[in-house]
Amino acid sequence: MSEYLSDADAITDFAAYPPPVEPAFFNTGVYQALADPKRLAILYALAKRPYHVMALAEELNMPQSTVSRHLRILRQQSLVTKERNGAFITYRLADRRIIQVMEVVRQIMSNLMEKKTAVLQE
Repeated sequence: MSEYLSDADAITDFAAYPPPVEPAFFNTGVYQALADPKRLAILYALAKRPYHVMALAEELNMPQSTVSRHLRILRQQSLVTKERNGAFITYRLADRRIIQVMEVVRQIMSNLMEKKTAVLQE
């Protein structure tokens, strides 16, 4: 027997035990924050090292105002932290595990796309 649930069992198992309302409500903002490709790019850049806003904007080839707006959203969801050092503010990941979560989701989506492609080619 497999140590993993089948897709049908996983859906049934989740439906039988939905998350409590408070964590589900809280997570909505996190999922929305992760739904933007620019914010994902910011998180991946911050996974490499901490950045000042201007350096991050330059690294990602985005306007500073765009990076600042997205950093504010990520900060509101506690995905990044900031540290003021004089006139500079340094941003870093609040928890590196978010990158692991994003990688797992990316792998799942890649596998789903492979399955869809295989079905279409049949």
